[in-house]
Amino acid sequence: MARVISVFLPTWPVDRLRRQAGDAAPSAEAPLVLAGRVGNRRLVTATDAAAQQLGLHVGMPVSKAQALVPGLRVAPADPAEDAASLERLALWVLQRFSPIVAVDPPDGIVIDSTGADHLHGGEAAMLEALIGRLAMSGVTARAAVADTWGAAHALARYRADPVFWAEPGSADTLLAPLPLAALRLPPATVAGLRSLGFVRIGDLLGQPRAPLTRRFGPELCRRLDQALGHANEPIEPLRPEGLVEVRRSFAEPISAAETIARYIGKLAVQLCAALEERGLGARRLDLLCWRVDSHIQTVRVGLAQPQRDPKRLTRLLCDKIETIAPGYGIEILSLAATIAEPLAARQAASRLIEEPAADLSGLVDVLANRVGARAVYRMAPVASDVPERAVARIAALAEPVGAGWPDHWPRPSRLLPRPEPIETMALLPDHPPVWIAWRGIRRRVRRADGPERVFGEWWKRDAE
Repeated sequence: MARVISVFLPTWPVDRLRRQAGDAAPSAEAPLVLAGRVGNRRLVTATDAAAQQLGLHVGMPVSKAQALVPGLRVAPADPAEDAASLERLALWVLQRFSPIVAVDPPDGIVIDSTGADHLHGGEAAMLEALIGRLAMSGVTARAAVADTWGAAHALARYRADPVFWAEPGSADTLLAPLPLAALRLPPATVAGLRSLGFVRIGDLLGQPRAPLTRRFGPELCRRLDQALGHANEPIEPLRPEGLVEVRRSFAEPISAAETIARYIGKLAVQLCAALEERGLGARRLDLLCWRVDSHIQTVRVGLAQPQRDPKRLTRLLCDKIETIAPGYGIEILSLAATIAEPLAARQAASRLIEEPAADLSGLVDVLANRVGARAVYRMAPVASDVPERAVARIAALAEPVGAGWPDHWPRPSRLLPRPEPIETMALLPDHPPVWIAWRGIRRRVRRADGPERVFGEWWKRDAE
């Protein structure tokens, strides 16, 4: 079953303006609104959270907003730059979360997360990671995942706080209490429905379709069917400029796993040739399979190092064929290097002269694509006197961090999740203990060294 994530950016124009201004941006505590002209009127087009708390809203005349909030900061709106920045943000999501991402203007992004959530630890972890990264970047966001674009769009705007996870097959129950505006209908249609007594989406579910279509046109029933999953709403994936991509169209749809694998191999050869012409190597590959019913099946694989070896890329992609549901057949196969990095040609080492260094990148790639990239790592030392901070996870094939393990005191190889009390006795106050009792067992101390006094790191937390 398809799963779709809708990301709602309620204050995107203001967030975009603050991010571009950098250190020169006004304080987040001071209310800020954006103003634009609608005909001869100067209206508020966007507000931040502080302005909303003071009762300001979109569509309010700027003169009224300034009268309500003396000293209100008013900046000119720039819808063209808002749209361009939203597309750049969608490209960032494309590279990090899912192969199918599209802009949902004017204040949203839609993501087809089918088959991509397991690389992030599940749908809930994927939502948390997405919202967390946006929050760290200064972007206010809410997100919801559901079976359809329409359902996810509605839940992100009327139920998410800041995330909402809808169980598969629960669209009818979740959408029924939401207002009619959640169906992405024109304001005139919503006003007409309210005049007839329809307030919520549930009021429309049991109504005959013919009178509604004659009164409001086909848009109403189409939006309702799209939200409930009765009508298809394909997501046209956003493709960045300069993307290295190859595709193959078929006169007759294909569905057999062996046929798909054969054409994957051919596409991998073409892609590697295109990468070699540009001096690049692939770090992430996206395979998109367009089915005859307009659904898109996706496969995403990552690589620990830039590669353009057709055999390795083919093997990684073919390992994921079992996740592809061809349905009634696939009519287009597309293979793209979503993330590519410079890769210069180099002379292979000769075994007659020297033994080549072991290459673990192939093993790391296989493991990372099976269990997720975050589950494959190695430990590295960190310059810290606090034992639990003296180690960090880094990428499996990352360069050395340049730090060494602390050697001025012997450290335990393991730490307990939380401190546990012990009983002890020493012969003299400044002498080491002669025995300790831990978890009801007394142990005699034969030799002791130290103690090492662990000081807090005041630059980490004020409490230290």
